[in-house]
Amino acid sequence: MPLRVALQMDPIGAVNIDADSTFRIALEAQLRGHSLFYYTPDKLAFIEGRVMARGWPIEVRRDLGNHVSFGVETEVDLADFDVVWLRQDPPFDMGYITTTHLLEMIHPKTLVVNDPFWVRNFPEKLLVLRFAQLTPPTAIARDLQTIRAFKARHGDIILKPLYGNGGAGVFRLDPNDRNLASLHEMFTGMSREPMIVQKFLPDVSKGDKRVILVDGEPVGAINRVPQAGETRSNMHAGGRPEQVGLTPRDLEICATIGPVLKEKGQVFVGIDVIGDWLTEINVTSPTGIQELERFDGTNTAERIWQVIEARRGL
Repeated sequence: MPLRVALQMDPIGAVNIDADSTFRIALEAQLRGHSLFYYTPDKLAFIEGRVMARGWPIEVRRDLGNHVSFGVETEVDLADFDVVWLRQDPPFDMGYITTTHLLEMIHPKTLVVNDPFWVRNFPEKLLVLRFAQLTPPTAIARDLQTIRAFKARHGDIILKPLYGNGGAGVFRLDPNDRNLASLHEMFTGMSREPMIVQKFLPDVSKGDKRVILVDGEPVGAINRVPQAGETRSNMHAGGRPEQVGLTPRDLEICATIGPVLKEKGQVFVGIDVIGDWLTEINVTSPTGIQELERFDGTNTAERIWQVIEARRGL
């Protein structure tokens, strides 16, 4: 029995069809006979008791420059769908948070993936705080004196926005750096949010591993290697994906966090591991499944849909 699937995502016409995970998920859904409806987050609305969206029925194909066809624009009641994908990219701001509140109104009768309540309460850089034994020394703070004391203890640190993404605004401050006060002034002038500070992990030069979990179980990993002279390994920041296997430490981390992710309805998750340490748990819009499929043939999208179809009784 086909499912009615809605995709809440950034503009689909601009995606890289060879890298975008949402595109691969949509393509797999279509291959399995499910119908697709697409809308952008700004087209989501609450109207007199109903959660509505204005968008388009779509068909997708792996054809560069011709990867999507649109039907007639229409307004739909998302409660009429079987599955809604929450897949727009961060920043994790109040606009993003509002979409989780609206989608929570139709879940779980309509299955929202990932569960919007826990996406809202498990943002990438905060969920890891529940697993302090797996993470490098970390602080969440806005106060300059607190951050200075952390730097004094650890010497070489990473400073970044708490709700940032894609490697934007990530700074390494080594023991000789003199820019902490200026960066603090810049961050606090731009936002009222605290910052996240972590001890710098030299193993990042060997790569920042993205481990993909489906329904709490690891399915594989890719290694993201930073460019020469660069600290950030994010692919948005020029990181190079490489094939890599799962180590015993990776499996230990997944065995610890996996049951929590499964319990909280986080079907598709990407965690970041540097050396032996967990640094982020990405639940908002994780990526990497196309690279994993190219490297070792793992069809993560198929695994994801198997889980969703089982939850929908198929």
